[in-house]
Amino acid sequence: MLARILLLVASLSIPGALHAEGTAVEKAGLESRLTIYLAKGPPDACGPGCDRWIAIEGEVDQDAAPRIRRFLAGVKDMQRPIYLHSPGGNVEQSYVIGRLLRSRKAIARVGRTTATACAAGTQVDAACLKIKNAVGEVEAELTTRNAMCNSACGYLFLGATSREVAPDATMAVHNSRLVLVIHGHPPAKLLAEARQRQIETSNSQRAAFVVAMGISRELDGLIRTVKFESPHTLTRPELYRFGIDTRPLAETMWTLEKGARPFISKFAMMKKENGSAFRTMEWRLSCESRNRVPLRFAGEVDEATVGKSTILMAASADTNAEAGGLAVRLGKYEVWSGAVGSDMIKAILASRHLQVRENTPMPDGKADITRFDIDMTGLASVWTQLVASCSSATTGAKGPWPAIPLSNVSATPPAAPSP
Repeated sequence: MLARILLLVASLSIPGALHAEGTAVEKAGLESRLTIYLAKGPPDACGPGCDRWIAIEGEVDQDAAPRIRRFLAGVKDMQRPIYLHSPGGNVEQSYVIGRLLRSRKAIARVGRTTATACAAGTQVDAACLKIKNAVGEVEAELTTRNAMCNSACGYLFLGATSREVAPDATMAVHNSRLVLVIHGHPPAKLLAEARQRQIETSNSQRAAFVVAMGISRELDGLIRTVKFESPHTLTRPELYRFGIDTRPLAETMWTLEKGARPFISKFAMMKKENGSAFRTMEWRLSCESRNRVPLRFAGEVDEATVGKSTILMAASADTNAEAGGLAVRLGKYEVWSGAVGSDMIKAILASRHLQVRENTPMPDGKADITRFDIDMTGLASVWTQLVASCSSATTGAKGPWPAIPLSNVSATPPAAPSP
């Protein structure tokens, strides 16, 4: 009976990517159609020994799945990572693409790709899109800072077998919005019943997809509670608990912060041994002063912690090159500031990892020792940029700590004392 009264087409839309408002997507620097292309960057651009990746960006449109399938069929390198940057879009298409990525055992990360040939314009103007859609690799740069994989994009991401969300990238979820296209004038009761059936169907499909991808049912339960208008950014504990990004230590890339006092910074979020909480840490290297380079470490600590920690950092290329000492408590953070010589800098730049050891006194008189490694990939190229920036920088006040306001960080401490 319902079929004789109305033709109902249901689709699921995502905030910021309304199909009727393509300009809203363009203002966000994203194309209103999902774009996929091969990208090539400098050495180690996408990790140790990795300089080539697949970029997927823009809105998930209603024809995205077959286009992505055709493209990936021509990519034989199954280990080439896929970097996603998307506000979302059509959910049904996202499910199809997500299952396609699962069949390829894809490696997925959240990151923004910038085509270097498009520097004079935007990344979504006609000239740049022509470059991205051409055959072959696109020379590009890659960053995770301010990258996003929101709403329907998350279902693409869940399809991958290896998933990484950097601390300075975001993944947001919310309940989908049901759009009904109606022909005729059906009774309100029948329309309400049809809407309810579509909502139940979409909820069932989402729950089945989440479970099939090996993700906790908690994620689906959370999505059901989040209004379409107010997306929820997943915290680091949620990403870990739901099984989305199960790394106990997640890091950002090394990033140059320009300004009157330029510096290089890296953030990391490390899971605490007890419970599911994560702590935030930052490393900074600043402009040289009298042939010595200011180095700073700051780590989040529990306010109830007794005593001050001792931090020791060693370059993996030369473990005799060490720096560190007693940290200073600043609110919920402990900060160590010092300066290292040229030999230490050379060792750091030649290292794959910075070996970190924290010694924290406990109430029972014993010491809690934590050891972990921080990835140094990409630091050498950013260091070159810092040296160039320092030569032209003017003396001024230091910026606030931390350099990047991460969504998982609830508060920031006051500026640390000068080294």
